[in-house]
Amino acid sequence: MPSTDRLKGKTALITGGASGIGAACADLFAQQGANVAVADIDLAAAASVAFAIRGDHGTSATSLELDVTDRMRCFAAVQAVVSEYGALDVLVNSAGVSPRAAPQSWDFEQIWDWVISINLKGSMMMSRAAVEQMQKQGAGSIVNLASIIGLVGYAEGMSDGFNPYPHSKGGIVQMTRDMGVAMAKSGIRVNALCPGFTYSNLTKSLTDQPDMLAKLESLHPMGRLGQPREVAYAALYLASDESSFVTGSCLTVDGGYTSQ
Repeated sequence: MPSTDRLKGKTALITGGASGIGAACADLFAQQGANVAVADIDLAAAASVAFAIRGDHGTSATSLELDVTDRMRCFAAVQAVVSEYGALDVLVNSAGVSPRAAPQSWDFEQIWDWVISINLKGSMMMSRAAVEQMQKQGAGSIVNLASIIGLVGYAEGMSDGFNPYPHSKGGIVQMTRDMGVAMAKSGIRVNALCPGFTYSNLTKSLTDQPDMLAKLESLHPMGRLGQPREVAYAALYLASDESSFVTGSCLTVDGGYTSQ
């Protein structure tokens, strides 16, 4: 039987925890013994995930309404978790958006600012708040959600070169490396996941189109897209003490996409 206590005694705060990879991380971390705080701008959806976790795993799970672009709310979220559980051991920065979800009335600059603000600034702001607490504890793990598109460009025909999504994810990759080096002597590890195309709300508008789904599948040597749970298992490794000598790393979970 696989271990079910890889995060026993730890507390994890997961942004974007109401759906997709964030929700999968929250569920898996709870299964592995962690206290979990599910944070999302959609409080009702976050509360639903936390409720399901308590019922399925019998572990402690709470929900928080969080706008990661709001500095005060980011710091308040960390303080709420510490007040509830006494510590913050793991932060997963999973909150993110795609330009495909932006209002159609917005121009390219508004869309770029919105995506960068949530994906990159939001990850930075939450990390800043978490580091303040983790430095007091002398330990912690931050897991950022980057993307393969933070490492390589989009396939031909999928971007005009001004798409803010790869810009934001490339920023997360470099932020991870810089923070990983800077925080190493504080006992705080900072790593990133770079998933391939994964079934989630972010990709639904693509995967609902049979021709686009077939194209995306063909771009991955394994011939399929990823599942949120598969990415969550990689996050679990980076969150746990099993990765105690890993920091500043960007782990691809991409079905071979970036090895081509």
